[in-house]
Amino acid sequence: MTDHVLTLMAVHAHPDDEATGTGGVLARYAAEGIRTILVTCTDGRCGDGPDGVKPGEPGHDPAAVVATRRVELEAACKVLGVSQLELLGYADSGMMGWPDNDAPGAFWRTPVEESAARVAELIRRHRPDVVVTYDENGFYGHPDHIMAHRVTMAAVAAVAEAAPDAAPKKLYWTTVPRSAMEEMGRVMRELGADWDAPDPSGEGGQSDSAQSDSGQADSAQSDSDQPPIGLPDEEITTWVDVKAFGPQKFEALAAHASQSENIFFLKMGLERFTEMMGVETFVRVRDDTDAALPEDDLFAGLR
Repeated sequence: MTDHVLTLMAVHAHPDDEATGTGGVLARYAAEGIRTILVTCTDGRCGDGPDGVKPGEPGHDPAAVVATRRVELEAACKVLGVSQLELLGYADSGMMGWPDNDAPGAFWRTPVEESAARVAELIRRHRPDVVVTYDENGFYGHPDHIMAHRVTMAAVAAVAEAAPDAAPKKLYWTTVPRSAMEEMGRVMRELGADWDAPDPSGEGGQSDSAQSDSGQADSAQSDSDQPPIGLPDEEITTWVDVKAFGPQKFEALAAHASQSENIFFLKMGLERFTEMMGVETFVRVRDDTDAALPEDDLFAGLR
């Protein structure tokens, strides 16, 4: 039996999600010889078509968008050194309240237990030591992000119960420090996004016209329905420095060229992007290592 290779699995909703919050850790750990597995749950069909055309507008062909985004995702994975891409292939559900939520094959309408069984099988196959996904609000309330959270949590629990040796030793949710949101909001507004930093008190919801992978705002939910984005700094458990991999993270985002109209981070330029996006932050929600907190490495206690 061969020696176990340390393995990271990131579970994301759409093509391009992998680059924003975890592009740095995927690139860093690949460079360190850690095997990286990316699970992408949906096909991204609610993303932009040619020239930024939106779903439902003339010229938006969902099948063509899917094909384009598949190629872009594979290119981004190559840039980040991802060892294995796993595609679940569910239909992109669009933003909360869109008709796409209830379309046949939409991730949002798929029973959690069905999708979780597929992710559990991937966990048993790849045996990741560390799994990363979103928090219970999917970071900003996108239905596919919320489903990715639910499915991942159910899959990890199922594996831990049935085959404890195959369960990940550590499980994380992506987040951002609330202290950084004001500056990020300022930069986003400067770059043309309709973005307001969330209330640092945590009272009330975000008011940032959160962008979906299609760039359209969620008009079905009021701001007050949305929990605030990010966490107070003291609640963040894990701060991973990925500045050395800023160019790869930037290039991975740029690989998703069909969505560039809505990837505002690219408009910063590489130097500013690396400065602002050079530390990726997480909340540790499962740990079998007793690694001390706060930590600066997702694999603390494992090597």
